[in-house]
Amino acid sequence: MNTQASSSPAHTPVGAPAEASGASLGGAAEPAPDAPTLAEVAARARGVGLAYGLGAYLWWGLVPIYFKAVATLHLRDDMLPRAVSPYELLSHRIIWGVPLLLVLIAIKRRWREVLAAFTSPVVLPTLALSATLVALNWLMYIWAVTNDRIVEASLGYFINPLVNVAFGVLFFKDRMTRAQVGGLALAGAGVLYLTIAEGRPPWISLGLAFSFALYALIRKRTSAKPIPGLLVETLLLLPVAAGYLLWLHARGGSSFAAGSWRADIFLIAAGAVTIIPLVWFVEAAKRLTLSTMGFLQYLSPSMQFVLGVLVFGEAFSLDRAIAFACIWTALAIYSTSLVRQSRQRRRERAGAA
Repeated sequence: MNTQASSSPAHTPVGAPAEASGASLGGAAEPAPDAPTLAEVAARARGVGLAYGLGAYLWWGLVPIYFKAVATLHLRDDMLPRAVSPYELLSHRIIWGVPLLLVLIAIKRRWREVLAAFTSPVVLPTLALSATLVALNWLMYIWAVTNDRIVEASLGYFINPLVNVAFGVLFFKDRMTRAQVGGLALAGAGVLYLTIAEGRPPWISLGLAFSFALYALIRKRTSAKPIPGLLVETLLLLPVAAGYLLWLHARGGSSFAAGSWRADIFLIAAGAVTIIPLVWFVEAAKRLTLSTMGFLQYLSPSMQFVLGVLVFGEAFSLDRAIAFACIWTALAIYSTSLVRQSRQRRRERAGAA
């Protein structure tokens, strides 16, 4: 509030600016607020990006609660005669994601990009492959959560960043530091130890890690933008999902519209559960550095791990503890190396400037 301007309105001409009033009383005129500097704008963007990133990864960290609730709904709702299968939940996840994506594309006016992806003889087959991979990843994750394998699923998402590093070396000729090589070797040793200790490879963990890394690799090689590309992928999966649900309904095995309004709401919500964190993730990626996004991505599997052990009572043996310790140490080594590289690049840019 401008106290100088309001203290003596009788001496202020009608329509005179507040600064004139202050000057007429002998006080110094208040300076006009300065425009924000580039540094302030960048800081605000980072703050908004951090909020979006935290929202996305916290959502993904808590999403096992939703899948568990859907899978066990028949135990609490007498109107639901059977459990919702992972295949049915995945199909609803695809179908109810389409309307939300269409609204989002309409708001952002990105129809040209969607049409360009559909009419490109290169982009469309690539998105068909990436759609298959992401559907496989979703199916494995839903199955893992609904079959008390949350801890194993979280291990997959801890391994995923290291698989991305390996793919970067193989396909993009990225260079790794000695620390990164050591971290990758330590993670491999942890997976090998768990395989020997449990008598089988951790298939769910490896399947989730490699399917999502392959998905990211393929999407990196296509020119489709994140949200338009996601719509195209979802539309390509839509006929399969709709066909499965129609077949399931025809044989009397559908949980949707079977008399339980709770099941209907839960299944319709699958679209929002899928799309909202993806939109937040895209908004965060626009504003944050890759190293910051890299640190945030450990939040989701950490929360999933805690949920699996402390909330849902999954077993966490000594063998698993050793394997997890190897992989956590590998991630710490890799993350420290990323921070050092980022600082070195900033110093080099500052020196060049």
